[in-house]
Amino acid sequence: MENDRKTIFFVDDNMTNLTVGKDITKDKYRTFPLPSAGTMFDLLEQVEPDLILLDIEMSEMNGYEAIRRLKENARWAQIPVIFLTSKSDEGSELEGLSLGAIDYVAKPFSAPLLLKRIENHLSAEAQKKELKNVNENLTEIVKQKTIQLSSLHNAILNTVADLVESRDSATGGHINRTQKYMELLSNGMISRGIYRDETSTWDLESVVSSAQLHDTGKISISDAILNKPGKLSPEEFEIMKTHVPAGVQAIRRIEKTTGERSFLKHARLIAGSHHEKWDGSGYPAGISGKDIPLEGRLMAIADVYDALVSARPYKRPMSTDEARKIILEGKGTHFDPALVEMFSELADEFARVAKEESY
Repeated sequence: MENDRKTIFFVDDNMTNLTVGKDITKDKYRTFPLPSAGTMFDLLEQVEPDLILLDIEMSEMNGYEAIRRLKENARWAQIPVIFLTSKSDEGSELEGLSLGAIDYVAKPFSAPLLLKRIENHLSAEAQKKELKNVNENLTEIVKQKTIQLSSLHNAILNTVADLVESRDSATGGHINRTQKYMELLSNGMISRGIYRDETSTWDLESVVSSAQLHDTGKISISDAILNKPGKLSPEEFEIMKTHVPAGVQAIRRIEKTTGERSFLKHARLIAGSHHEKWDGSGYPAGISGKDIPLEGRLMAIADVYDALVSARPYKRPMSTDEARKIILEGKGTHFDPALVEMFSELADEFARVAKEESY
């Protein structure tokens, strides 16, 4: 059928060549014989060909000038061009190919050879377009799957976090605020180049979302201790401390059940190390300095700050200035010195979050 035929522009200012070219191609292709490059550009406004056969030596605009114009226009740049020429020197052929031509056909034409060149190049272009479409479809599929997976990850995190917070009546809004503090600290650290090597492979969104699970292990703590309207006894505090290994175990169970390990890695590190202290006096492992995972060192600041500015049955909320002072005083003992230096620059942002997200 005529509509199924590929469209070819045959551009040459020699009428004999145009006639010969059309006669060679007319049975297989929809051919437009065009006597000049100017005529070709006029027709391009209405018809987009699958291939252009372009003479080099034309009087008004030669083939080199014409292909430059084609390649400069985004609408036409991808149209394949075969140069037609009586030139046989290596320099001319090299120039034509360097300008973007896909082939070089010498005059006078050999009908079988010209048809074969056209067929091969059109087939190659069709394969390129098909491959491009496949790649675009795959890219879109991957994009949609990534969005779905991210939504699933966030749903898991949110569900578990909501369950934890519903158990602890004294910490309303704590998870949401600490997540925002973690975002401030993580962004601040990355923008300042602090611990660049450690964060080079981080998915920042995953780190921030993972902060929601820092107290997951509190699910295992009894209501009598978790919601005690007063300070915990030493024995009760020892039981409370078990929420850390319990949280790590809970996250490992989620990893095993879902088969998803990468997105929960940060959550596991945060849950397991946010009560460790820089000087080694924290729990549960008593590790110190940079042996504490960076995620846990960040969460330690976010968690303590929020505990200080929040009301509890056994204490009044501190002012943000008081909380800032305590965090700064913990530099090198409770907290990573480099992160405390950064916190001091972000303290006003912390105070803003504390005010906006208060309950």
